[in-house]
Amino acid sequence: MPVSRRSQIPPFHALEVLAEANALEAQGRHIIHMEVGQPSTGAPRPALEAARRALDGPAFGYTEGAGQPALRRRIADHYRAWYGVDLPIERIVITHGASGCFTIAFLAAFDAGARVAMAEPGYTSYRNVLKALNIEVVSIETGPESRFQPTVAHLEALDKPIDGLIVASPSNPTSTTLKPEELETLVRYCEAKGITLISDEIYHGLTYGAATRSALNYSQAPIVVNSFSKYFAMTGWRMGWMVLPDDMARTAEKLAQNFFLSPSALSQIAATAAFDGYDEAEIAVKRYAENRRVLLEGLPGVGFTRIAPIDGAFYVWADISDYSMDSTAFCRRMLHEAGIAATPGIDFDPFKGHHYLRMAFAGSTDDMVQVVDRLDGWMRRSFGVGKVA
Repeated sequence: MPVSRRSQIPPFHALEVLAEANALEAQGRHIIHMEVGQPSTGAPRPALEAARRALDGPAFGYTEGAGQPALRRRIADHYRAWYGVDLPIERIVITHGASGCFTIAFLAAFDAGARVAMAEPGYTSYRNVLKALNIEVVSIETGPESRFQPTVAHLEALDKPIDGLIVASPSNPTSTTLKPEELETLVRYCEAKGITLISDEIYHGLTYGAATRSALNYSQAPIVVNSFSKYFAMTGWRMGWMVLPDDMARTAEKLAQNFFLSPSALSQIAATAAFDGYDEAEIAVKRYAENRRVLLEGLPGVGFTRIAPIDGAFYVWADISDYSMDSTAFCRRMLHEAGIAATPGIDFDPFKGHHYLRMAFAGSTDDMVQVVDRLDGWMRRSFGVGKVA
């Protein structure tokens, strides 16, 4: 039976590694999971308590397609408190995680055949979802010289005009951020050129220095995507939101109605209460900061000497080209021989990803200490580098 071209998108390699790591654990191996960007703490207590109360209440039904007004008002309050931006709730649409946001945003903003640029390395699903929607992906090859972020110079060097640009600050997989003036420059450039800018801000709140700014600080034209998954540690609740320009919000709402009917009622109740859990979220951020310190101090000594600046998020983006030009094989060896699950860079960069890997440090600090110790022994045995090489 024939299948559509859309069915030919590549797998999400991080989930493939997770499945293999889980299989090893089922055999009794102890695996340290660094392959999936998932906080280990779980939802804030106020979110859990609200969900428990709701389970004893009236039966759940459909909610508004754009999300419950109470949740959208809390999101608007969040933008006022964090960014000094006032938003009408009509511009906020709730969906099933940030993944749902990107699908709806791409459909609302672009027709088939449109050209949308993104940095390489960049988040896997941007590329794969765009391709599945018959939208042309315009890859911007970045490197350490621009801290793996796109610049106006990159855009000016493209051979044809683009219809859209995706930026992520902090970025997955590199953890780098755009400085406020860099973000503003990109926002202003895109607005002047009629380019739809989509700003992925799901790692906001997870930074190790100056707080990040929103694209909405500089213009109301960008589409901004965020989620409860990272800062509020609610990955399994599948709650994301997007802020859209006035002329696109109703379109996105109608698309969300037809694709999903409405977001999960229970998850929306929990997400509304999550905004009472900032204190717990900040405790987790402090733990990530300590994990970051352990890895930045320990990894260079065991052979990982070329690491992207970790400004935010919770990822290590490491160049392994001194040891392998096949990140899939390298990660598989590291999983089976050292018991550390990491994601090969090809998930995020089809051009240079064969000599990079990503490690997520959202677990415990004890695990990060053990990671350095395990890598020291494995790298010495495998490549003759390490603390006592």
